[in-house]
Amino acid sequence: MEPPVRPERLAALHEVLGQLSPSLFVSLPRNDQRQKAERYVQGLLAAEGRKTLRNIAAQLGGKAAQQSVHHFISGSSWEWQPIRRSLAWHAQRLVRPQAWVVRALVIPKAGAHSVGVEQVFVPHLGQTVNGQRAFGAWMASERCSVPFNWSLALPKSWLADAERRSRVHIPADARAATLEEYVGGVVPHVAEGWRLRRRPVILDVEGLDPGEVWRGLRDAGAPLFVRIRRETPLQVDAGVLPGYAGREVTAGQLVDSVRHLRRRVEWTGAGGERAGGVAAVIPGVRPYGPPAAGGDPAGGAPHGPVLLLGEWPEGGGPARLWLTDAGALPPALLLRLIRLTDVVGRDFRSVSERVGVRDFAGRSFQGWHRHITLASVAHLVAVVAGPGTAAPAPRGDRSPVPGDPPRVRPAHWRVEIRNGACASRVRECSRGGRVTVELR
Repeated sequence: MEPPVRPERLAALHEVLGQLSPSLFVSLPRNDQRQKAERYVQGLLAAEGRKTLRNIAAQLGGKAAQQSVHHFISGSSWEWQPIRRSLAWHAQRLVRPQAWVVRALVIPKAGAHSVGVEQVFVPHLGQTVNGQRAFGAWMASERCSVPFNWSLALPKSWLADAERRSRVHIPADARAATLEEYVGGVVPHVAEGWRLRRRPVILDVEGLDPGEVWRGLRDAGAPLFVRIRRETPLQVDAGVLPGYAGREVTAGQLVDSVRHLRRRVEWTGAGGERAGGVAAVIPGVRPYGPPAAGGDPAGGAPHGPVLLLGEWPEGGGPARLWLTDAGALPPALLLRLIRLTDVVGRDFRSVSERVGVRDFAGRSFQGWHRHITLASVAHLVAVVAGPGTAAPAPRGDRSPVPGDPPRVRPAHWRVEIRNGACASRVRECSRGGRVTVELR
């Protein structure tokens, strides 16, 4: 069991939460709902052990609070998407993301009654577990990362069973979707609808069909990176590797056959430290697949050839393989971007797990989404509070990204960095009849 939160640390967390709450929860229509949302996040930050409704209620008043907490999460009517939008705005300003990373999340379950539970294969474990499968979108920089949007996979066995749908309150418009649709659905629509600056999209999810991904995200308006397996079939332009032209070849065979293209690349990290790695960049490849509608021989994948990027860990071991259409970027920047997946993995373990992102023990669809939304708010609070978590990057420390608009910082926003963490003084103010937040 993790050690209890130190009183001084808890005080810092509550201070930051109190300052951010007015704008994070402004979409909740009633004052008591806003108070309950803030108190729920307090419970996530303070409760020891698993962040179940019972343990959270124990932080908020014991058994007398348990029914109220349960109703607020599982039985109330408040919408989670507006809170995620506010969370994304805060994360965008504080994290100053270099990319958006989409990561899979498997939540093991003991029974079969929680929404979406099925037998799920976990690639890094090499085994199948009983659980839920979700996908999270993260804003990531070299210093820290914050999740801001989620989707929960709903198997056909759940969607086809009217009794199960009714029992866990699956929405009437929920439909069956492919893995690629679930992964793609957490990112592209929010950029325009939530007025976020577009960033390169890094899909760190095993088992994706890259052709299907590009069909769904070809209009995303940002460079795309798709993690692939060694067994992923590709085709190569004749002018690049004539020996492979016109036939199917796996990604693993390609990277193994061009060892002479491997290069060590180095750069200066966000904190001034030297960093680097070994990479190979192979141009002129396409996902191999049957023609899409209209006769596209590449299965409707990218508009043109893309890069196959191989990345080898410092200590040796198998390469991670990616396809990307960011062909204009130098190898060092390509490698820096995909290394952001390591930042997300670190912060998931050190922050998200601690605030209970996988701990919802209820069964309903709405309860799952409300819990994971407030757990993401708790993650942001923990990052902003500073010591004990990764800290946001200082201003001006972010590498340029293609398509990044000029930085325009409204006069009523001020962000200060102290000791590697965002200063936590936040003031609510009213401008032109709308609530904004001023960070000092």
